[in-house]
Amino acid sequence: MRSSSRAVSLMRKEKLGILCSGRGSNLASIVEAIERGEIRAEIAVVISDKIDAYALERAREKGIPSIAVVYRDYPERADFERALIAELRAHDVTLVVLAGFMRILSPVFVHAYTGRILNIHPALLPSFPGAHAHRDALAYGVKISGCTVHFVDEGMDSGPIILQAAVPVMEGDTEETLAERVLSQEHRIFPEAIKLYVEGRLHTDGRKVHILPAAEGGSL
Repeated sequence: MRSSSRAVSLMRKEKLGILCSGRGSNLASIVEAIERGEIRAEIAVVISDKIDAYALERAREKGIPSIAVVYRDYPERADFERALIAELRAHDVTLVVLAGFMRILSPVFVHAYTGRILNIHPALLPSFPGAHAHRDALAYGVKISGCTVHFVDEGMDSGPIILQAAVPVMEGDTEETLAERVLSQEHRIFPEAIKLYVEGRLHTDGRKVHILPAAEGGSL
């Protein structure tokens, strides 16, 4: 998934296209990591499928281009995705980051950015994929939940896993209380995964993602 051509891209900043559907708290954590100099990248554009998503306001406050590409404005999913791809290409995006983007992307979109789409999911994949991870984890009675950053493939939350963080499930947890604790770990590992990608330190071999040492990663 990563190749020797990454040596060239390491000489320039990656351009992130961040797709959001809601508040954009993961977006905020990524912005903060870039501002601290931890991620050598710039956010080229923030796109939401909802015109009133607070993530767009967060982007505007930071002077980041923000665009609403509203799903219901397009007759077919293919038209919606073509509009997304057009905006990403117009902003020269090199890495697509799904930060709470609540749309399933088709193989057409995934193939346009093969190996260049990262997603954060609020469960320890492969357990509890889909839109109701916290509900499903509580219903199953697990004692440990968490979050996962993974590459996006054609399946639902099924791509190769990059990083995970575990969160204990407490007696009396609700979806809301569990989600709050998991979210704090999302804010930690999502910027870290992007950092690893940008530094060329991710090597994918089938389903396995190997994290290379910093010096070795720099030579890719």
